[in-house]
Amino acid sequence: MAMTGGERTIVVRSPYDGRVVGEVFSATQSDIDAAVATALGRHRAGAPEAFERARILDKAADSLLDPTTAERFALSIAREAAKPITSARIEVARAADTFRFAATVARTLTGETVPLDASSAAAGSGKLGFVLRVPIGVVAAITPFNFPLNLVAHKVAPAIAAGSPVVLKPASATPLTAFALRDLLVGNCGLPDDMLSVLACPGSVAEHLVTHRDVSMITFTGSPDVGWAIRAKAPRKRVGLELGNNAPVIVEPDAAIESVAAKISVAGYAYAGQTCISVQRVFVHESVMDEFVRELVARVEKLHVGDPLDDSTDVSALINPGETNRVMRSIDAAVESGAKIACGGTLTDGNMLLPTVLTGVTPEMDVCATEIFGPVVGVASYSHFDEALCLANETRYGLQASVFTSDLGKALDAARKLEFGGVLINEVPSWRADQMPYGGVRDSGNTREGPKYAALEMTEARLVIMEPPS
Repeated sequence: MAMTGGERTIVVRSPYDGRVVGEVFSATQSDIDAAVATALGRHRAGAPEAFERARILDKAADSLLDPTTAERFALSIAREAAKPITSARIEVARAADTFRFAATVARTLTGETVPLDASSAAAGSGKLGFVLRVPIGVVAAITPFNFPLNLVAHKVAPAIAAGSPVVLKPASATPLTAFALRDLLVGNCGLPDDMLSVLACPGSVAEHLVTHRDVSMITFTGSPDVGWAIRAKAPRKRVGLELGNNAPVIVEPDAAIESVAAKISVAGYAYAGQTCISVQRVFVHESVMDEFVRELVARVEKLHVGDPLDDSTDVSALINPGETNRVMRSIDAAVESGAKIACGGTLTDGNMLLPTVLTGVTPEMDVCATEIFGPVVGVASYSHFDEALCLANETRYGLQASVFTSDLGKALDAARKLEFGGVLINEVPSWRADQMPYGGVRDSGNTREGPKYAALEMTEARLVIMEPPS
């Protein structure tokens, strides 16, 4: 990403080979003011009727499922994000789901009645009380690079369902897909032009969007440091944060080891580990440790590293060389502290990091203590289940965790004791359905996403009390 020209533009380059894949205008504070003013005008004029919003969202889902359109979006994702094309196609299909679920929300979002006559002291007899869910106002949405379509959809689709206009700031590294989505929504699906603005800009300019007096809500997905800084700068706004993680997996001796290894060989390395619920820490019972590592390494070594546009590619480049260097430093530091490289740990001729398995990791190592956001899985052994639960909880994060066991009692114990927003049993923590309540605790965030849950955040509860005329 670079700035060029008198008319400042953001040049988007492929993380895989550095070639230019597009460019977008770099917005200024004045552009933000104009976009927010347009959105505020739409809010004050009133949102489209619920049936219209639902129809727009359904049409968006249908459009994304059209084979030609779906492939166009998948290629956009693969080019600007270096996401393997097979994963990019899955992201497009998931985004269609996100819009479809949001259409259902638009049709069913409702308030409640209040039984005012339940209190004799309040003289509520004869009065009618009910709560409306009304649009919160202008929503500022800030999205990350790793899901240029579906994480944008998780902001935009619920806002449309709720009737709240959006000013979207996509990641500067991957803005092209967001602009293409706006073109689809406005040009093909009937979304009013003033319901959605997309502005690409540096973070220093985006701060103006965060602090803008006419923005009612900020929804942010990204790193904890940036997210909590946004929260501090906007104490009077509603701020929804979906942040990082270092997802743990506990493997009990009664688990199907081959199956678990197969799942983690995907969940730890899909999109080069650049997802906040990518498997990062694996705690394996000492009695099956050797078997598990052997099975995992055998699968990881078969992952194909290469061109994201090649259908056979499993893992491609990290988003930029700086990230590759950062992850390599964490691997080197872990080895210096006693960890062993079971496979990977080096770069290809094209400077792509090979999928890496580390054994003998400890909680204080960066590969365990921080969010690695790279194709690295650390494995450690444990003796007792309670020890594994404590190891999993030894983190500043709390998004999703998982346990593999056939013991129902241990599964329920994990569900109660693991301090995460989501606990998965016999499934990897990287699993997500787009309609579920998704979010974390501690440094992983303060909200739940999924169209139903996000749309509620994007509305206000308005109490109405009516007394019949005399």
